[in-house]
Amino acid sequence: MTERPEGLSAYVAVTAAYWAFMLTDGALRMLVLLHFHTLGFSPVQLAYLFLLYEFAGIVTNLSAGWIAARFGLTSTLYAGLGIQVGALLALAALDPGWALWTSVIYVMAVQGASGVAKDLSKMSAKSAVKVLAPGERGGLFRWVAVLTGSKNAVKGVGFLLGAGLLALFGFVPAVLGMAAVLAAILVAIMLRMPGGLPRGRKGAKFTEVFSKDRNINWLSAARVCLFGARDVWFVVGIPIYFYAVLSDGSEAGNRAAFFMVGSFMAVWTILYGGVQAWAPRLLRAADRPEPELVHEARHWAGLLFVTPALLATLAWSAGDPAPWLTVTLVAGLLLFGAVFAVNSSLHSYLILSFSKSERVTMDVGFYYMANAAGRLLGTLLSGLTYQLGGLGLCLATAALLVGLSWAGAGRLAADEKEDIPA
Repeated sequence: MTERPEGLSAYVAVTAAYWAFMLTDGALRMLVLLHFHTLGFSPVQLAYLFLLYEFAGIVTNLSAGWIAARFGLTSTLYAGLGIQVGALLALAALDPGWALWTSVIYVMAVQGASGVAKDLSKMSAKSAVKVLAPGERGGLFRWVAVLTGSKNAVKGVGFLLGAGLLALFGFVPAVLGMAAVLAAILVAIMLRMPGGLPRGRKGAKFTEVFSKDRNINWLSAARVCLFGARDVWFVVGIPIYFYAVLSDGSEAGNRAAFFMVGSFMAVWTILYGGVQAWAPRLLRAADRPEPELVHEARHWAGLLFVTPALLATLAWSAGDPAPWLTVTLVAGLLLFGAVFAVNSSLHSYLILSFSKSERVTMDVGFYYMANAAGRLLGTLLSGLTYQLGGLGLCLATAALLVGLSWAGAGRLAADEKEDIPA
């Protein structure tokens, strides 16, 4: 009988809490995007709704790494779940009679709180893996890939859930229902959380969050561009393009478009999560040293460039939306998602491999600050590029950002040491 790995119970509890959070996070994003699009918000105004969400991640990840080092990982995990419950309740209080820019500012503020919640939860879950994962035969890569991959699959289900709840029940009942479920899960996790996570150290200094490690800094730079390349088409461009193609403007047409847009976003994210979880097997990580996986990070970034560059060319050559273009975009972006997932999984492994156990929350916080910066960049560019040049410009910008990510990954230096997580 296989021995139960030490720390597995805490890993399962952290993963379950992270799943619950990401389900509501995906649903909330789809609810906000589709609800406010039907209220007449422009692509740039829709992008504004998510800007503070992403900016909050930059600030939160820097401070969250220090907070977790100082007060323990469970404190930041509980805080993330609790803030998300509050953000959902606040969004339900939105008054439809408010002026346009009052609504924009209010939703931006609520989304900012949700961004704080997400990054507190993410940093806690990812740092916990470094502490809890077994050290033999690629255990670190396997555990982080399962956590990250399953999280993204759950978030994909959240996209579909959000679109479905909006179509069936409306905005406010959907948001209140999610708040109630997440609050119940938070209470259950607080009552049943196993031991095994670090409790913090009183001497942790905030200045420690800034990494002096060359690999961590270059990996973080590559991460900025990688996630900017995804969100430049994912946040506004593709959902609005598909909505324009699928809806005839009627109430029934809007509902059908909601389900179709939500379904695509869900399938894309579930595929992305599934490939992330499978990446250690695909790369044979259990039998390969870290230097080879560093080389793979460069190789897979180069492969990722091809898809958005080709899709941008097709979108520009087509001019107006056409059935053949829509089908090609669906297939091409699913391929992009699969290759992107391998890149993301490699990054998530390498940041933990490069980090020292005594400062893992600091390094992970710094790295996910870069992740949030990339999402902020992509979110802003998504609205701007779609408004200025349509989907073709969104995809061309994605290709440029992938190229920059490849350049950053090319500066990583492989260390010949064995990866032995604590």
